[in-house]
Amino acid sequence: MKIMVRADDGQVASVAARLIAEQVKARPGSVLGLATGRTMERVYAELVAIARAEAIDFSRCRSFNLDEYVGLPAGSVHSYRAYMEAHLFRHIDIRPENTMLPDGMAADLESEAARYDAAIREAGGIDLQLAGIGETGHIGFNEPLSPLASRTRAITLAPGTRRQNAGLFGGDVDAVPRRALTMGVGVILEARQVVLVATGAAKAAILARAVEGPVTSMISASALQFHANCLVIADEPAAAQLQHRDYYDSMVATDPEFAPFR
Repeated sequence: MKIMVRADDGQVASVAARLIAEQVKARPGSVLGLATGRTMERVYAELVAIARAEAIDFSRCRSFNLDEYVGLPAGSVHSYRAYMEAHLFRHIDIRPENTMLPDGMAADLESEAARYDAAIREAGGIDLQLAGIGETGHIGFNEPLSPLASRTRAITLAPGTRRQNAGLFGGDVDAVPRRALTMGVGVILEARQVVLVATGAAKAAILARAVEGPVTSMISASALQFHANCLVIADEPAAAQLQHRDYYDSMVATDPEFAPFR
């Protein structure tokens, strides 16, 4: 795991978007793992701007989103399909048939989860997985006590997660679905690269526990400590409780991987 701290959420978004853009430029047929949430809105806005300025071709890319609510049709304005269309898909030339999200309306959620995992395998696995961290420490919707080897499955959302996401439902926590389909922790760990984005003071305590504390199923993001190619990008407020900043900053200052961002 490597940790890069930037001044603010705008700089975090710029770095994350640049990493995705360079991945697609280097491998036009990349398989991208995508995420949703307020933090990602700036990332996608930056990515769209880069794609337009540099004429990046996404037509051969495939994407798999981390999760989708159970019980929301794809056409719902609150679905993650609608989110992705609004913030990314309609603004780049990725083919609609190559953009995958779990089907939260499937009659058999267990079969849908197995189908989703199979589709990822058939695509050759995920090259770069973008992720955020929830206030319960979840990646995807892998709430506390999610097995670290878990696969895609239906899960009940924690009350804190529903409160955190209520802003996308007009502030009405009761409108937030109680269940979701999510990639499992084990699926996320199989991505060849993971980029975890964390912004804002509300994420400071949980980010520190995830990257510097013990690996535990109570904080699914802590499993990323096992990943051989995981980069955490945090802004100063989110990084405020990290105990080893001197080392992280030294790594960014000396590692050739970070030269483009210095």
